[in-house]
Order: sequence, then structure tokens, then C-alpha cells
Amino acid sequence: MQATTQLLHSIPVDAQTGAIAVPIYQTSTFVQEAPGVNKGFDYSRTNNPTRQELEKIVAKLEKGSVAAAFSSGLAAIDAVIKLLESGDEIIAVNDIYGGAFRLFEKVYKKFGIRVSYVDMTDLSAIHRAITLKTKLIWLETPTNPTLKVADIRAIAAIARRYKLLFAVDNTFASPVYQQPLLLGADLVVHSATKFIGGHSDVIAGLVIAKDPEIGQQIKFYQNACGAVLGPFDSFLLIRGLETLHIRLKQHTETASRVAAYLKNHPEVGEVFYPGFGGVVSFRLKKDSSAAALRFVGATKLFHLAESLGGVKSLVSHPASMTHKTVDPEQRKAAGVTDGLIRLSVGLEDATDLVNDLEDAFQAVGEKSSSRKKTKTALLSI
Repeated sequence: MQATTQLLHSIPVDAQTGAIAVPIYQTSTFVQEAPGVNKGFDYSRTNNPTRQELEKIVAKLEKGSVAAAFSSGLAAIDAVIKLLESGDEIIAVNDIYGGAFRLFEKVYKKFGIRVSYVDMTDLSAIHRAITLKTKLIWLETPTNPTLKVADIRAIAAIARRYKLLFAVDNTFASPVYQQPLLLGADLVVHSATKFIGGHSDVIAGLVIAKDPEIGQQIKFYQNACGAVLGPFDSFLLIRGLETLHIRLKQHTETASRVAAYLKNHPEVGEVFYPGFGGVVSFRLKKDSSAAALRFVGATKLFHLAESLGGVKSLVSHPASMTHKTVDPEQRKAAGVTDGLIRLSVGLEDATDLVNDLEDAFQAVGEKSSSRKKTKTALLSI
């Protein structure tokens, strides 16, 4: 059976009513037959039927044993870091999402958890970074926003050799293109806000564990710390999953055309696209913040906004938006320069999106020419 068919038919028909869609159990609590005697649910923070169905579906999709749904992608990351103790160290990908960097450096650092950042396309750099205190390897692949792709299987082998936990943020690839647990990872994390939700209408995070014991630890922190996903948002993610494969197919087809256009544009210095998915990043030849800001302010169909993976196309300037919390020198060393622009390619027609980018290039060029003429005129007065 093909993956799309398996996914659709892993979403159950409601046994009580025959409803084809998973019901939304919008309740905070459940009536008990006697103290501690219930139908498997007592309080919606601990468990909720809608969230439970979502977690079952996602665990199957990522080939894991246990899944936990959180109120945001960062809450999901936070639950993974809670597996560690004071004095432990993390090796993280250097081209890291700004929110994860902020969590590591501004929250967990003061509790004695240290993080070193390395280019994980260089396996020798990972080996060099490992110390006796290292407990976790944290990978994003493709990375955000330069879309570097790392060898999950090879890094998993390193993690096994040193008895380290290995977590992969699979947000950009999604389970459609990549299943890290099958390649040796211990944990998979998603900002389900992005491709899994797919419609820019929900904030959510997921953690999927390969080992049941680790999965139950994550479930403990989910309940104990309380950053759970609500029933309606769980329903929205289930609805998003139903079209995940077909959306990713179209995202990829359109993004490939956009990337090809950018590679041939004279104002573009470098294009980043791994060949799949809906995110394309590019660096302007004039690698400056001023040039990038002019461009992101000139598009019409690409709306200027954070996030990605939705049906409508978005444009962002990572250095001043998603990655502004990262130290400027570290940011530039990881390739997130001031002239880098990230596109989330939606489900609009590819020709319209290419025309929108072309119009933006022309508008920026005309503004630059106008400023040069004005400056020349002033100098001649």
C-alpha cells in the first residue's frame, strides 16, 4: 500500500457515530465512574481523544513508537531538552533556527546546559566537538534557512558510537521526504505549524520517539509542564495531514521552477534549494541588508511574514526576522548573511510567482536607478 493511502486510512472513522472526520472533543475534563475509574481520560491536559488520535497517526507516519503533540514547535524542542541535566552538553547544527538558538542560549544555558555549534555536513567536526559531557546531537536537515542537507545515517552512527541521543528537526523535509527514525535517529521534532498544518492557521509542535521508554519520558514532560496541543488545533493538524503528500508534491514542483528562475537571474549570487520541499533561499549579488529589505518589501504575491509551509507564499529576511536573536558573527559564519532572502513557495501558479519575483527585481532596480540619478543631480547643483 502506498504511503498516501496508508496515511489516509490510518485516520479512523468514529466508532460511535460513523463520522468520517475525527471528532473534536472540546472538553477540559471527563466524568469518572468512581475516583480513578474512567474511560481512559480524566483531564484534557493529560490526554484528550482528539489529540490522542493525532499522536497515533503521527507516530505511524514517522515510524516511531510514541508521539506527543505540543502547543508550538519550541515547546516540542523544550520537552526534548528536558531529557538532559545540568552539566550536560549539546552539539547543535550551526545553521540553526533562531528560536532554538534563543532557547538554548537564553534559557537553558543558565541552568548549566552548554551548546556547541558545528557544520554537520562535516562529520569530522562533529567528532571533534564531542566531549565527556556531550549527551545530545541536535540536527536540522535541511537547515533553516540555507537548506544544508546532512547525512542522518552517518551522524546516527556517531551518536551510537558515543552513546548519545540524536534528535532531528524534520520540519523542512516532512515525513513525506524523510523519516529520520528509520535512518537511526532517536527523536524527531516538527514545527507542525509549517507543512504538517499547511494552512498558516495553527501553531503546533510534535515529538516522535523511536524508543517507548524515551517516548514516555517526553509524554511525562508534556503533561507535567503543560504545553499541550488543544483539541481543535489537533483536529486542524489531522486535517492538514490528509493533504500532506499532495501538497508537498505541488510545493516541490513549483519551488523547483522558482529556484531555476533565480539561478539564472543576474541579480542573484547564490541559490539554496535541495531539490525537494517548498523552501527556497537565495543570496543577492549585492549582499547587503539594504538591498534585501528593498526586495522583500517589493513583492506582491510573496507576503512579507515569518513562518513557512502554508498554501500562500511568503518571503522573509532571516537576518532581521527569524535569526535576529543569533549572534551576528555566528549568523554570518553559518551563511545567514544580510543579503540572504528566504521564500516559502506556496500553492499559487508557478508562472505567477516567478512574475512576482521579476516585478520585485525590476522595482528594486528602478528605485536604485532613481536614487543614483537624484544623487548625481544634487552633486551637479
